[in-house]
Amino acid sequence: MPENKLAPIPVSEPGLVPFDDAPLNRFHVKITALTFGANFSDGYQLGIIGIALTLIRPQMGFGSAWEGLLGASALIGIFLGSITLGWLADRMGRQQLYMLNFVLITLASIAQFWVGGPMELFVLRLLIGIGIGADYAIGPTLVAEFCPRRHRGFLLASLTAMWTIGYVCSFFFGSYLIDQGGNAWRWLLASSALPALVVLLMRIGTPESPRWLISKGRVEEARAVVEKYIGRHVDFASIAAEPGTDKAPSASYRGLFSAEQWRKTAFGILYYNCQVIPYFAIYTFLPIIMARFGLKEGFLGDGLLNVFLLLGSIAGLWFVSRFSRRGFVIGSFVVMAVALGPMGIWPGAPKLLLFVLFLAFTFMMSASSNLDQVYPPELFPTALRSSGVGLLNGLSRVGSAAGTFLLPMSIDHLGFSPSMTVLSVFLVLGAVVSFAWAPETSGATLD
Repeated sequence: MPENKLAPIPVSEPGLVPFDDAPLNRFHVKITALTFGANFSDGYQLGIIGIALTLIRPQMGFGSAWEGLLGASALIGIFLGSITLGWLADRMGRQQLYMLNFVLITLASIAQFWVGGPMELFVLRLLIGIGIGADYAIGPTLVAEFCPRRHRGFLLASLTAMWTIGYVCSFFFGSYLIDQGGNAWRWLLASSALPALVVLLMRIGTPESPRWLISKGRVEEARAVVEKYIGRHVDFASIAAEPGTDKAPSASYRGLFSAEQWRKTAFGILYYNCQVIPYFAIYTFLPIIMARFGLKEGFLGDGLLNVFLLLGSIAGLWFVSRFSRRGFVIGSFVVMAVALGPMGIWPGAPKLLLFVLFLAFTFMMSASSNLDQVYPPELFPTALRSSGVGLLNGLSRVGSAAGTFLLPMSIDHLGFSPSMTVLSVFLVLGAVVSFAWAPETSGATLD
């Protein structure tokens, strides 16, 4: 349908509830639950590749370079999918890509069962990452644009909690399956197709974002979506007449670096990278790190860390609801730097102390990662939101992919302690950047 920039702006009616203050309903919960898929898949995909590589590497006979590249392959794909398809979603809409990305994830996940070499596996995991990256840009955008502001932080944060659940599930299932040896890694990698297929089927019938429709002048279509899914008691004019919706900027990456927007964009890029570089590098190769540092105690040691990951993600939901965005992001970087730093600068410390610090780091890293789905959608206006969220997710995966690729070689050539010190420096930088630039977006009305 052609865009209609001259569509009349509706007038508010007395006695109706503003769109951003509408009561939470079943559709709000459903659109959030449907977006769980990408986060669960990402956590599951990252977890299974680290475990599967313990069998793949000796079978295929490749070195640390291929090991790092395969570990980072999905992250590279997430970069490509977030950057390109996030921008495309601002131009053509959220709904179609919200469906198609999981078609790609499902098919590529199944095909992993038949790979014959590292290059084939790399390509398939790259495609999986592209699909996940698209959903990282589109999913949180849809949730933010539909859900009431009072519940927006909790619902968006719950997406990251699903990442942790996916990662933990991959650990326990992968640890069981990989003990079978042989080609068990093929079944492990292909198992990621099952949750992807479930999400794909459940997404059939998902509506388009009314905020996006309004930004394109398709006011009557937006009204129909609001009345059907949010309710007739909602004041449609409260979003149709928002400032700037009648002259919304076109979807362009240049708009993200305009005089009004560049500081928020820069903050998002830097904070996100400083958080995920240590996270992905450490937890992609957690078994290797545990063994190198002498902390591994078999299934119990690794299992305890995964329990703390899960507990942190649950606690993070409360932190997001209880604390300001700015206060939470600054405080979390400080705690993580204090917990991880001694592992680099004091490698001779008692192992029990280092393990306790690593548990604290694991807990806070998992808790703070809840902000990754909350902050980005709140930093950008509707016409740039999917592009902005995609840019932040994409560039964060460049950093995390580089860290994941380089960590095995860094440990081999520099040693474990210097590698942990470098990762700690990123956490300190994140605290400084957040203190200087982090905006407060808690309870803000989206424009």
